[in-house]
Amino acid sequence: MKLTKHAHACVTLEKDDTRLVIDPGAFTPDAAEAVSRAHAVLITHEHFDHFDQKLLAAALEARPELQVYGTAAVATALGGRNSRVHAVAAGDTLTVGSLTATVHGHRHALIHADIPCPDNVGYLVDDGALYHPGDAYFVPDAPVHTLLLPTSGPWTKLGEAADFVRAVKPERVIQIHELMLSDLGQQSTANLLGENGLTGTPISRLEPGTTVQL
Repeated sequence: MKLTKHAHACVTLEKDDTRLVIDPGAFTPDAAEAVSRAHAVLITHEHFDHFDQKLLAAALEARPELQVYGTAAVATALGGRNSRVHAVAAGDTLTVGSLTATVHGHRHALIHADIPCPDNVGYLVDDGALYHPGDAYFVPDAPVHTLLLPTSGPWTKLGEAADFVRAVKPERVIQIHELMLSDLGQQSTANLLGENGLTGTPISRLEPGTTVQL
């Protein structure tokens, strides 16, 4: 399976002739292009930096074959669309072409007691080859090869991120949700959390547009 990193929390996954896009939100400049080539889009939660409602509504109208999976709030926002929009929750399994994903977790990480926490799900793809947690540090009860690790945002904390990596025990970590960090901040975070830091696990910083083999 190949992974292409887009800005912020968005990635494209490809295996054989199947292409999935996860979390094409408003902070991802090429989100529309990524979605235009996807067989399915997976959304972890309803926040605009992960879920561009207008973009996906337009894509569903333009492409009758496109499927979208997300929380109940995401499905409600997009409407039924002739059963092409699917509400998923923890414990569900979805299959698109040659790729299968299991759904994990329930809630967005706490930002502040005064700010409601929406539902948030993570996707474990291709028998544990990759885990995208959305905006939460929920640990799936399954092996993970590559972990996508959120490292910036109003809810993130590096100490909690380190404990998350230690609990998941992936073979590899790739930074996502890093847009709010400067280049120096991203490097510092990678040093603190990476192979020679708190987790002992290699962590990669991928520029948007970079494709790697998982």
